[in-house]
Amino acid sequence: MTFQRARTEEQREIRRRAILDMASAMLHEMPVAAVTLNELSRRVGLAKPNVLRYFESREAVLLELLDRFLQEWLTELAGELAAGIDENLPMAERAAAVAEILSRSLSSRTVLCDLFGAQGSVLEHNVSVEVVARYKRASLDRLTTMTALIQNHLPELGENATLFSLQTMVMAGALSAYSTPPPSLQEAYQAEPDLARFHLELKDSLKLALTATLLGVLPRG
Repeated sequence: MTFQRARTEEQREIRRRAILDMASAMLHEMPVAAVTLNELSRRVGLAKPNVLRYFESREAVLLELLDRFLQEWLTELAGELAAGIDENLPMAERAAAVAEILSRSLSSRTVLCDLFGAQGSVLEHNVSVEVVARYKRASLDRLTTMTALIQNHLPELGENATLFSLQTMVMAGALSAYSTPPPSLQEAYQAEPDLARFHLELKDSLKLALTATLLGVLPRG
């Protein structure tokens, strides 16, 4: 992919989208930690200083992608919840259904979970106040959207739906790190099967964590 110099706002937007699309493709090939600005620049056909004209750092690219993937997931999640939950069921059964749908939906989106896991420790570093503040404002909008979706099917949660929504994303990121071990650890698990108990299957472990969280915050009686 090669570009002529961008001279209009439309051309600059095309460059931005191309960079984001290439970074997205890379994330489907490799973990977040392996995505480098040098490789991204090479694949997109721009010199590294030119990529930095559109995004101030690798982390800025990945934060924007995280917001994109989160929006896409929430759009799909709305349909999944609507199709999978009978509003006439008792509260406990609706809670179990919510945990099942969330865990199944998130475990099928490993890139999103990988980005969740890197957000606090990596992606929100090496970015300016302006960039991280813009991302956090967008994140508030996504959190509000997810909260409304959860409250629609579990109104009993009340204000706790916001905390549950946030914890869902945090747990998905944390648990994903244990479900995709690096090659060296995979070899260790094969050599010593007892060690494999540290390898967590994302869907099952996330479902257990979400169910336990819901049982802890839902009203009793």
